[in-house]
Amino acid sequence: MLTRRKILMQTLQAGAAWAISRSGGVLVASAQQAAQTPNKTPARAPDVMTVNSAPHPQALSHYDFGPMPTVLPREAKAVRGPHSLKKHAQYHGLIAGACVGVRALQSDPAFQELVAEQYSILVPEGELKWRALRPTEDRFDFAASDALFGFAAKHRMLVRGHTLVWGNSVPDWLKGSAGKRDMRELLVDHIRTVAGRYRGRVHSWDVVNEAIEPKDGQLNGLRKSFWYDAIGPDYIELAFRAAREADPHAKLTYNDYAVEYDSDEDAERRTLILALLRRLRERDIPLDAVGIQSHINAGSPYTVGKGLADYIESVRAIGLEVYLTEMDVYDDDLPDDVQRRDYVVAETYRQFLNIALANPAIKLVLTWGVSDRRTWLNDPPRDHHKHPNRPQRSLPFDSGYRPVRAFFAIRDSYDSRKI
Repeated sequence: MLTRRKILMQTLQAGAAWAISRSGGVLVASAQQAAQTPNKTPARAPDVMTVNSAPHPQALSHYDFGPMPTVLPREAKAVRGPHSLKKHAQYHGLIAGACVGVRALQSDPAFQELVAEQYSILVPEGELKWRALRPTEDRFDFAASDALFGFAAKHRMLVRGHTLVWGNSVPDWLKGSAGKRDMRELLVDHIRTVAGRYRGRVHSWDVVNEAIEPKDGQLNGLRKSFWYDAIGPDYIELAFRAAREADPHAKLTYNDYAVEYDSDEDAERRTLILALLRRLRERDIPLDAVGIQSHINAGSPYTVGKGLADYIESVRAIGLEVYLTEMDVYDDDLPDDVQRRDYVVAETYRQFLNIALANPAIKLVLTWGVSDRRTWLNDPPRDHHKHPNRPQRSLPFDSGYRPVRAFFAIRDSYDSRKI
């Protein structure tokens, strides 16, 4: 999987107490434990969400999933066409999508068929980030991203751009240029080149990714990042203006994480992000949407509820659309039984989506991956503290490309939308 920050915020510090119901064999949260859990977010390790490492192709996990499927299994064929995620989403005013790695897309015909059948919009996992596009200062490498756009065009799919500015996808040569180059000029040139190349072909751009980190102690909660240090806080405005100039048709998006739970930490982040959005609108900065990354945990001691609902409504009141941009479910806190894990993961999706989709501001729903065969959650097992040798079952399709309970929970959530 392409390198990404390891999203284990509430996930790695405090797991929920889980018990097996003797009557139905269903995995349920212990109500007594939940009632005793304070709302205050437990202390956690330094921010591991934004570990910076070079992108690499969305490769197979180190886990042995058996032979690669050469054709779609009958279970996947049974949910094609009118039974697919994309069709059920369309019926309810949504666009269903997923993140993919281009190498996997190019080398796996069954995966190609699955993606084309199930989704209306794709986002590349890393092929449009700086470290992938800019191997050297004077050279862009568009081979992989061009291939993704070609696949999308062939199958009449939309594409999201991810991401033009992210402080943790900074090539080494760029780090070495700090203080020696006009960084404002360099950033604007990059955005003009990349967004300009795909002008008119991108549904929406994640222009700035993850600019808020209250623990850094800076004014307005802004993250102390490479771009903040190189340019100053106005790098955000600069990026959005350059993106609008490069592609007037794309919907320009601010994307961030950790706003989903009713916890003190997520509440603080929601407040700071909303303040940022309002400042941008007051200054007439071009901004069309907000991305909620939606990395959620099937074992969190916190609930998804009023905090998320109020946040989405506040974004809507500002006049912005809302996209669920990177949805998946981390299951390391759950016991080994596959059937029970799948049930809880599916219910985690269902509960989250039922809150989010109640608001008409939600327009896109994308999972961060398609199949458990390829998910960043199965990156080296340093992230699996409780079950280091167990692959995650976090996505709509299993490693054999068969739909799992999560698929049906997501689809049912689309169908339950009353808007």
